[in-house]
Amino acid sequence: MIGVALPVFLLAGWRVKGWALGAVLWLGSEALGWVLTRVQQRTGNLAAAGVVAFGMLFRAIAVMVVVFAVAVSDKWLGLAAALTYAAGYSATLGLSLLTYFSGAEAGRAT
Repeated sequence: MIGVALPVFLLAGWRVKGWALGAVLWLGSEALGWVLTRVQQRTGNLAAAGVVAFGMLFRAIAVMVVVFAVAVSDKWLGLAAALTYAAGYSATLGLSLLTYFSGAEAGRAT
């Protein structure tokens, strides 16, 4: 979805800086999520679950702080970054839900 947003930005005449900032935030958030998932799978103990929970919360707060700080200085750049991040996040969430609910285990009665 992030890649699809770039032509939309170009055709609409919006600043590519906003798209780039949103894309970097989304990629960084996904990378941190990937690392946290690996930590949880390796250890499987209670401390790792706490680290993962804090990390997931930190991801959202970090993105919010960066977008807010940018929006204070340039509202249109902040809006563009927020929209790009939201598009990437929504697409990832939708794909994850689709994959989860259409998997082999989804149709099996418990």
